[in-house]
Amino acid sequence: MLSTSTDTELATALRLAVARTARRLRQESGAGLSPTLIAALATIERHGPLTPSELAAHERVQRPSATRVLIRLEEEGLVTRAADPSDRRSSRIAVTAAGAALLAESRTRKDRFLSDRLDALGAADRATLARAAALLERMLEGPA
Repeated sequence: MLSTSTDTELATALRLAVARTARRLRQESGAGLSPTLIAALATIERHGPLTPSELAAHERVQRPSATRVLIRLEEEGLVTRAADPSDRRSSRIAVTAAGAALLAESRTRKDRFLSDRLDALGAADRATLARAAALLERMLEGPA
């Protein structure tokens, strides 16, 4: 059992556990795309259609980086680009049916992986993890 005596030690333990969990979930996704491409595709699905500048802002990257990601996603048939009706100089990016299906399958694989691991835990441990998930969400919603 983890024993932390300071907020710094707790922060370190959380960082390591979250990073290891995220890495393992990426491995389980089976999407065949880089984490950057998957993250951008998920952002477009969640907030789209988006302009390349809006995607860059959501992903906290420079516009040229977002443009390179969009080119790759477009080449894979995962997004479509259409002229922005309010500004013909710009485009709006939307997720295709293939992109939505890839994200859904990736999420299903990751959920299945976690569900299998949760099955091995007792009810008290699952309740603790449910509370931890809620606390992490609340903590991350606060001011930066």
